[in-house]
Amino acid sequence: MKTNLVKEKLRRGEPTFGTWLSLGNLHATRVLARSGFEWLTLDMEHGPFDWSHAATIFAAVADAGCVPLARVPEGNHYSIKRVLDAGAWGIVVPMIDTVEQAKTAIAAARYPPLGNRSVGGGMHALNFAAAAGDYYQRANDEILVVLQTESPTGVDNAEAIYSLPGCDAIFIGPNDLRFNMRSTDGTMPTPEEHEAMIQRVIEVGKRVGTPTGIHAMGPEIALKRAEQGMQFLAIGSDLRMMNAEVQRVLKAIRPDDAEKDLARY
Repeated sequence: MKTNLVKEKLRRGEPTFGTWLSLGNLHATRVLARSGFEWLTLDMEHGPFDWSHAATIFAAVADAGCVPLARVPEGNHYSIKRVLDAGAWGIVVPMIDTVEQAKTAIAAARYPPLGNRSVGGGMHALNFAAAAGDYYQRANDEILVVLQTESPTGVDNAEAIYSLPGCDAIFIGPNDLRFNMRSTDGTMPTPEEHEAMIQRVIEVGKRVGTPTGIHAMGPEIALKRAEQGMQFLAIGSDLRMMNAEVQRVLKAIRPDDAEKDLARY
């Protein structure tokens, strides 16, 4: 059975780099899975992907030697069971604010006696190049559970959440964190206030020994976060990379119109 090398690197304190699959296009996914990224996360929280399509994406990523992950729509038993049975090697769970929410997600990702994941299916085992019986024996060790901190409440409860057994890493959604920091009149936090909240997450992660990460819009920011001690680092997305290259090309051929044409993206 294959070993989840991303989970191993996180345990060793090493940074890992991946990107988000927002398009869900099979051809683009196959290219990215062979590009050198260590993991790819299919965004099923915001993307309109059904279970069958997700299974195809996970298989393509795994067969290319990359680690397929899924950001689930919600941290419940149903969503987590479905993506893992469809062949994802791990989950990214949005909007974890409380210990209770974290425990629910962790339990759903693990077979008894450590959790309450239901036993069945066979596609999950194929992605690990294993027989079903071997998968059932080792899945608890190989499945990666990443919980998202995306609100001040989540930060306030960080130490209790990050200390839970089975919490393999923490991932900040910077946009949701920023919006959840808005005041009652809709005023956004200052960049300094936002950064201070991020630093609190990094500090708690270091204190309890749980890897942290964040969605960075470019490689320079990702490397800076790695220097700060973060390990689970997403760089943009397939959609963002496509748009960035289109904007670069259009700016070269029509410099006066490029920003106007791409503003809607």
